[in-house]
Amino acid sequence: MIFGQFAPTKARSSAIAMALALATGSVLGVAALEAPAHAQKKSKKPKYSKAFVEAYSPVNDQVAAQADPAVLLASVPTVAAALETADDQFAGGNLIYTIGQRAGDQTIQLQGIETMLGSGKVPVENAPSYNFLAGQLAYQQSQFSKARKYMQIAADLGYTENDPQAIVAETYFSENKNAEGLSYLSSIIDQRKGAGQVVPQDWIQRGLSVAYNNNMLPQSKKFSLLYVSEFPSQSSWGDAIAIVLNTSKFEYPEILDLLRLARRTDTLRDPNLYLEYIEAADARRNPAEVLAIIDKGYADGQLARDDGFVADSRAQAAGRLAADKRDLPALGRDARASSAGLRTVMAAGDAYLSYDRGAEAEEFYTKAASMAGVNMPLALTRLGIAQLDQGKFGEAQATFSKVEGERKNITDLYSVWAGQKAAAAPAPAAVAPPVDPAITAADSAS
Repeated sequence: MIFGQFAPTKARSSAIAMALALATGSVLGVAALEAPAHAQKKSKKPKYSKAFVEAYSPVNDQVAAQADPAVLLASVPTVAAALETADDQFAGGNLIYTIGQRAGDQTIQLQGIETMLGSGKVPVENAPSYNFLAGQLAYQQSQFSKARKYMQIAADLGYTENDPQAIVAETYFSENKNAEGLSYLSSIIDQRKGAGQVVPQDWIQRGLSVAYNNNMLPQSKKFSLLYVSEFPSQSSWGDAIAIVLNTSKFEYPEILDLLRLARRTDTLRDPNLYLEYIEAADARRNPAEVLAIIDKGYADGQLARDDGFVADSRAQAAGRLAADKRDLPALGRDARASSAGLRTVMAAGDAYLSYDRGAEAEEFYTKAASMAGVNMPLALTRLGIAQLDQGKFGEAQATFSKVEGERKNITDLYSVWAGQKAAAAPAPAAVAPPVDPAITAADSAS
């Protein structure tokens, strides 16, 4: 997936362009229908009306003789008008469908299939594929409501080839019923997950594309979260973080914490993300973090060394670094004092977090979270990050789950990342049980 560039700004006025090339599911290539004589139950003798036999027989002979398709098409109204019994409908529908195939006329093909389905004579084992074919023909003619009906019946009957459920979703999108389509897509994804089945990646990507390109912000965030949860990769993480960044009205504290996740997932893939990170981190407040980001940007070729803003920020951070490190222990002591104010405690947490010292940062954010007047979503977000950095994945997830408000869109992503890190972590080594001294003494004596 490819995101367009965007300029760093505090209040984003426009979202970045997102190009997603996603499959919608092919609606071609269904196997040909069986001839009536083979498709009907042989145990029951068909009941054809006299009028139908008189209309059917000469046309059927013309079909067998490879008559001109235009001549065959002209006979369709006569055959259709003669249908009386269910068996007439089944056999006549098949004949009409065949004529439509010969003439390359999808409208006539659909008429034939619908006539057969309406007869009630389609064998149970053929009903899924017949309904799919009807849905396919309707879709190709932009009859989306009708296509949706037949595709859903096919899916309900157990037809899985060519992904009929995905085509149901596409019928909604084709009618610009995007909310309904995304709701349907969410429901079938939930069904798959609930049944322990694999969710097709195309489904999630398609939902994400529709939601994002139509400025449907809650759905964009939901499908972003699904994408990284089900298909974690550098690409999916980069997309999810960029979508949350560009569909939220974040200020610098929120932007900083979101881009910290991008750093941890190694998805700072655009020069403007680096520039935004540098601004949000602020060389005066977090010199070590700004230096680390700029040097990474240089090493990755994402930042130009002749960029004045970057060079000035690096010089400022480098000039602040020694004093900042020297002041860090005193800041920690002040924050630990019983008389410490909230501002001092949060400043200590922020400073230690920027130096990747998670244990101390956790200490101070925990203390801050218990103090009156705290910005609880911010304190909990950063407490969770500090725990995550120490490998306390379960604790971090528990902390992230407590965050409410707009920051929840950030911590939901962090929580997924923490879960993935936990799953990838090596199992702890087995510890041998302690040896009972009494048993050892008895063994020695014997």
